[in-house]
Amino acid sequence: MFLEYAWLIPLVPVLCFVIVGFFGKKMPEGGGPVVIFGAAFAFVMSVLVSYEFFTSGYYYGEHTQGFFMSDIAWFSIGDFHLRLGIYIDSLSCVMILFASFISTLIFIYSIGYMHEEGKKKRRYYAEVSLFLTGMLGLALSSNFLQMFVFWEIMGLCSYLLIGFWSFDHPNGDDASDNAASAAKKAFLVTRLGDVCLMGGLFVILYSFGSLDYATVFSADLIAKVDPNMIMLGSLLIFGGVIGKSAQFPLLDWLPDAMAGPTTVSALIHAATMVKAGVFLVARCFPLFTQNPEVMLFVGLIGGITAFFAATMALNNMNIKKVLAYSTLSQLGYMFLALGAGGYMMALGMQTDNEALIAAGAVGYVAGVLHMVNHAFFKALLFLGSGSVIHSTGTEDMREMGNLHRKMKITSITMLIGSLSIAGFPFFSGFWSKEIVLETAMHAGNHGLDGWVFTIMWILAIVTAFMTAFYMFRMWFMTFKGKKTAHHCHGESPKSMTIPLIILSVFAALIGLILLFGFDGYVSIMPHDVGNNAAGSTLWHFMVGSGESKGLVEWLTEIFGSIYTYITVALVLIAIAVAYVMYARGSFDPGKLNKNGKSRLYTALTKRWYFPQLYDQIGWKLGYGVAKGVDFVDTQIVDGTVNALASSVVGGGEAASKAQTGDVRDYSGIVLFGVVLLCVFIIALFYYMGGV
Repeated sequence: MFLEYAWLIPLVPVLCFVIVGFFGKKMPEGGGPVVIFGAAFAFVMSVLVSYEFFTSGYYYGEHTQGFFMSDIAWFSIGDFHLRLGIYIDSLSCVMILFASFISTLIFIYSIGYMHEEGKKKRRYYAEVSLFLTGMLGLALSSNFLQMFVFWEIMGLCSYLLIGFWSFDHPNGDDASDNAASAAKKAFLVTRLGDVCLMGGLFVILYSFGSLDYATVFSADLIAKVDPNMIMLGSLLIFGGVIGKSAQFPLLDWLPDAMAGPTTVSALIHAATMVKAGVFLVARCFPLFTQNPEVMLFVGLIGGITAFFAATMALNNMNIKKVLAYSTLSQLGYMFLALGAGGYMMALGMQTDNEALIAAGAVGYVAGVLHMVNHAFFKALLFLGSGSVIHSTGTEDMREMGNLHRKMKITSITMLIGSLSIAGFPFFSGFWSKEIVLETAMHAGNHGLDGWVFTIMWILAIVTAFMTAFYMFRMWFMTFKGKKTAHHCHGESPKSMTIPLIILSVFAALIGLILLFGFDGYVSIMPHDVGNNAAGSTLWHFMVGSGESKGLVEWLTEIFGSIYTYITVALVLIAIAVAYVMYARGSFDPGKLNKNGKSRLYTALTKRWYFPQLYDQIGWKLGYGVAKGVDFVDTQIVDGTVNALASSVVGGGEAASKAQTGDVRDYSGIVLFGVVLLCVFIIALFYYMGGV
């Protein structure tokens, strides 16, 4: 019943966008309650749709490819036909559930956070509602082109919302200029990725003759397509993911995106935008896993990003940018898990190795579970930072300190979020982080290129230490230590603190779903795994079977490994070091040599000089392209036009010389023309065989 109405999930928020866009000026809070209703409706419908899906044959039974509904003919070109439709599987359900739920809480929080924005609230609420529409539509799309449209909607909304304060910034004109620059940077960098994604879609269309998921992911068709074309298409699609999810080397736009309102940061980092890239890799698993090298590349990019982004957060003083770098790092964890799992699955399908395919399934579970966990604790942390900024009027942690007494709810909820992202035992992040590390370590033992994952596993363990350190550095600098925030206005209003409390419960407990069948809902150990029918196996794999390892087996696997205790020990040491350095103020990390700040400290402060490198590359490349375009424009285009004009003028001048004014000259010219015409007609007559 509800599956047939799943199209309402993205439709209602987009209707709210239209209503608020046109009539928001006359509505309370600029239309905020309307978009809250739209998001809440989407969440309720998501619950109903997901419940029906997981209790029906579309989840596990005769219809194991999920639920398809393609009722609207979009367009046709020759034999190519494309229809608008809905596709629902376990991955879709996971995405729409957490995206709609977290967005609802963020919109409620916005009522208090954006209260003083006056007329601009209408634009804000309209744009965030469209932003949510983009994510929900992407998760429910039944084909690649439809997915790409919603992908671009999110890109547009991110540009508009990051640049929300491009005019009339509360902190002055310089801040407005910074917001405008950040918006343009985000838009242009992600467009680079989108060019790759478009190229990938063209390759898929050329190779498969279709963009429908049902066709592209079918086992029979995958077996007939050139593996090199599948590899090329997969790599190009992942290029789009690198841009959207801010992975190395296109990672520099996301920290600058903090120029927008903190609620926008929460949306981008937790519920929409950057999660779209993770979703797309998971959605394209049937293609990506046809080649181990593709998944190796995915895992390599994820591991590198996780490590370098974590180093950039170690000494940053801006509370929002610390969280931005942590997002980059945690996204890297997700791609590392998906890459390692996909690598083992690809090897397993090539060799009919059931154990390897099962291990690959664990990697898929790890990546998706960490995406879910991250959505909750990152939304909590960003909204918590927004509460602090709202109360203190600053984003600089050096101007905060000892806020715990005045902001107890914000302090405690952010502590829960910090414990979760740090992977503290039994908090949500702990469960997914441990199986991410386990998957990377396991992948290192297989294949000729497995050593790459061994290196990534080592980097991931170091990243776990750094994550715990910089998150508790942030918490201690903000809520403990010396009192520096003399202008703190106290705890935020209930419209802001209630979402924090709700999110803190999920940030602490949502990871426990791993122990109670989550792996059975998003992945399986398929019965026909030895069949080596890659597409068929992966369809079962993507949809789920209801089978799971169970509570005891997961606990045994996680706590039976010595590496779990090593990472837990590193987390505890990192928290202790952060306490000594920032709660007690016993050590200044910048003063590691006699001349003051160390070179390493400076390099971290300057983000390993990546911004300068990108600026140089962008300037030189842009200047070179501009010169080339200028040459084509002035020398070729204008030159051709000018030459044509000159020839016309010259011809006119030559013709003007024939204007003698003598009737005898004109008569001679006419006679010559008549004779020439007669000669032409006679010649043509002979040529045609008339005589």
